[in-house]
Amino acid sequence: MNERGMNERSLFATHALLPTGWARDVGLSWNAQGVLTEVKTDATCPAGTLQAAGPLLPGMPNLHSHAFQRAMGGLTEYRGAAQDSFWSWRSLMYRFAAAITPEQLEAIATGLYVEMLEAGYTSVCEFHYLHHDHNGRPYADDAALSMCLLRAAARAGMGLTLLPVLYQTSGFGAAPPSEGQRRFIRSTDNMLALLHKLQPLCQAQGARLGLAPHSLRAVPPGSLRDALAGLHAMDATAPVHIHIAEQTAEVDACLAWSGQRPVQWLLDHAPVDGRWCLVHATHMSAEESAHAARTGAVAGLCPSTEANLGDGIFDAGSWLAAGGRWGVGSDSHTCVNAAQELMLLEYTQRLATRQRNVLATTEQPSVATAMTLAAVAGGAQASARPVAGLAVGQQADMVALDAGHPLLRDLPTPEAMLSAHVFASHRQSALQQVWVGGRLLVQSGRHALHDSALSDGVAARQQLLKNTP
Repeated sequence: MNERGMNERSLFATHALLPTGWARDVGLSWNAQGVLTEVKTDATCPAGTLQAAGPLLPGMPNLHSHAFQRAMGGLTEYRGAAQDSFWSWRSLMYRFAAAITPEQLEAIATGLYVEMLEAGYTSVCEFHYLHHDHNGRPYADDAALSMCLLRAAARAGMGLTLLPVLYQTSGFGAAPPSEGQRRFIRSTDNMLALLHKLQPLCQAQGARLGLAPHSLRAVPPGSLRDALAGLHAMDATAPVHIHIAEQTAEVDACLAWSGQRPVQWLLDHAPVDGRWCLVHATHMSAEESAHAARTGAVAGLCPSTEANLGDGIFDAGSWLAAGGRWGVGSDSHTCVNAAQELMLLEYTQRLATRQRNVLATTEQPSVATAMTLAAVAGGAQASARPVAGLAVGQQADMVALDAGHPLLRDLPTPEAMLSAHVFASHRQSALQQVWVGGRLLVQSGRHALHDSALSDGVAARQQLLKNTP
């Protein structure tokens, strides 16, 4: 109990979205480790129990993040080439990456994680490929930049899956890395040494550690094989994330190199299974899609970034027809909003198919409900953390909507309220409370560190802009 007589390890919600669907009068309790020990439906609200401000949702895992890119927002929205694409954007990103300091990275990441929590994300998979100093030399502490991200997550209260990135070449066929990639490069042995150093540090914080082979164009086959073997020897359950088939130019280059499309090559040469997250997977044939879905891997979809970069539209129909799992990420953080990623994903499918409510299911005809459940389950799997929703044994990561919000108030059902949040509100304005591991971190839509963390992030960006050529 706190000084006001409130039980800090319990919560009551009139409506809560459980893995099986919506339930009424739900009482939740958790232990000192923040793990749910009871989820009871048709309950009464005991005296001294906090009541959720509105419909209670599971916290959303963000399965793909490059934290430092948040500071680039608005800086690439001009035509810098005769025909701008991902590849011209990447050259600007490299200049930005070349200038950032450890202190700036930590400040930007802390501010970003506070933003994420306020936007409904309660954990993040950090695809971390900034490893070395400006000249490509290791820091005295080789884990220095990884530690910046661990500290940022701890300060904000964000759940973390840390995915150090293996990056060795600039293109298929072991093309040597470019000058702009000098801060990313590690040998396979060096990467495995880093993982062994980070493993106890992550465990002490409650974070999860995995590996991110950047892409097939950045990791030669032998290195991919050896890195996966080393990771498996260290932790056979560790997650593996990889960028795959994001752009058509990547598909064409892979065909020229191997005679196979990227996803096809990966499935034939790597032990892809439920530990894997195939980030983007935008350009797959129907055969690739069906084969990849059957492995149990998660498709890591980042609709706002994929739209921003002009990548293309994921074929959700083929993926779902084969039983594929998926989750959402904010990637380059042009948008930091869990509900907006869901809205964009559904809208791109509507544009591609000229239908409505595409991602609804037979079990969940409300598309916002169906998408939330799918994205939480897929995101939890990709995170390799117990964050799969409001169920006993899962972490008490929860988001309460504001039942009094003008666009939610007086709606007849929680499904309708969630639909209004995703498709009709400002998508963040209706978020009232956020818990991570049972800790109430966001109240009335604001994190306790909102002002200080975001101000520090802005100051870091200002310094960074002065030093970016």
